[in-house]
Amino acid sequence: MDMIWHTSVFLGKFLYYFLESLFYKIIPKKKKDVAGEIVLITGAGSGLGRLMAIKFASLGAILVLWDINEEGNMETCRMVKEKEGVKAFAYTCDCSNRQEIYRVADQVKKEVGDVTILINNAGVVTGKLFLNTPDDMVERSFLVNALSHVWTYKAFLPAMMKANHGHLVCISSTAGIVGINGLSDYCASKFAAFGFAESLYIELRVLKKSNIKTTIVCPYFIKTGMFDGCTTKYPFLLPILEKEYVAEKVLNAILEEQTYLMMPKFVYFALLLKQILSSNMIFALIEYLGLDTCMASFIGQSKAGEVQTEAERKQL
Repeated sequence: MDMIWHTSVFLGKFLYYFLESLFYKIIPKKKKDVAGEIVLITGAGSGLGRLMAIKFASLGAILVLWDINEEGNMETCRMVKEKEGVKAFAYTCDCSNRQEIYRVADQVKKEVGDVTILINNAGVVTGKLFLNTPDDMVERSFLVNALSHVWTYKAFLPAMMKANHGHLVCISSTAGIVGINGLSDYCASKFAAFGFAESLYIELRVLKKSNIKTTIVCPYFIKTGMFDGCTTKYPFLLPILEKEYVAEKVLNAILEEQTYLMMPKFVYFALLLKQILSSNMIFALIEYLGLDTCMASFIGQSKAGEVQTEAERKQL
């Protein structure tokens, strides 16, 4: 009897949420007002982080900018302050260092206030075959791409939960839902970031913290300098994305409180195929799309033997 009742409730909810999502596909949600919100962006010194900072500044948000590259971060701060009345605070922070994250987080809370929108954007990429990847580079990939998310959440989530207000944004990757040749450590760390963000989203729903939103972003390669030299076989299916396009899509997803954002749209279809096709069929698709050779000409590292954060890449 309980099973019949629970099934009926599930089907009722399922139908309601299906119709709701269909409605919002036709009539988009009203975008939330972020004026006065304290927005922290990691990896803000260049690329996607810088563009998101500029866009949030134009909406009246208070910006907290984190990056390991002090010069690039200060330049972002200068750029966002070009708009009159914008409040922006730049902090040099190595997101691979747990103690430094906690220290700078305490400084932010004292000097600026409680962060209400947290965007974990900082990332590193090695771009080597697995057995050619030194242990320290594997560790750094996990520290920056995944564990920094854990530590920033530990630092800023308690205040969000107390107020039942906030937004957690995870910049993962298509490489966080599909394995890509030559990116074993990067994929592993991005899978971890995706899983962590999704698990915490469910946890917050169970705890009835309905006003703490989650947005998980999975873009294909972006033209920020991190993936210089990478190729795409069919740009109409898997284009190397323009950072301006990605920044605008991420902003809209946050303002519309969208939980998942994957770019380009073909990724949604590819993810579905991954669940229903055999492993040999999947590998044939990988070869067809060129995902087996897309990293062959990778030159993203500008300094021999070093792994760089996005903030150390090309400036805008």
